[in-house]
Amino acid sequence: RKQASEYSTSSSEDEFEFKPSLTHKAKRALRRRRKLEKETKQLIKQEELKRLHKAQAVQRQLEELEERQRALEIFGVKLERELRGEADSGTKDESQMLHEWFELVLEKNKLMRYESELLIIAQELELEDHQSRLEQKLREKMAIDDSLKDEMDLNEEDEI
Repeated sequence: RKQASEYSTSSSEDEFEFKPSLTHKAKRALRRRRKLEKETKQLIKQEELKRLHKAQAVQRQLEELEERQRALEIFGVKLERELRGEADSGTKDESQMLHEWFELVLEKNKLMRYESELLIIAQELELEDHQSRLEQKLREKMAIDDSLKDEMDLNEEDEI
């Protein structure tokens, strides 16, 4: 009996020691998970900030481009009048004015291509931002236990 009671006592002590270690492991796992979630949120925020800065830079470049196109347009109108003889061309001969005209057209085409590239970049940024929001929404939906979701939630998750 004495041995049996000692055995049962030591057994219950082992169980007592084992349970806190599980709790400790669970707490550690929970801490790791929270830390991972926090790091993920920080990365997402950093990516959003990068996209925002890039979008702002693209917007500034588009505004500068618009100003340059306007200036070229004004110069082009002036040059066109000179070529038609409607304005005083000064000492410029016709071949020099034609050369300037063609350079002006080339510059305008170059600016239009650059504008197209910037608009494509802006559209890519919008799509990346949309994708990021969808991924975040999906993560939130998937974090909820399936047993707690109704049919509408499951359909929405599938749609995302």
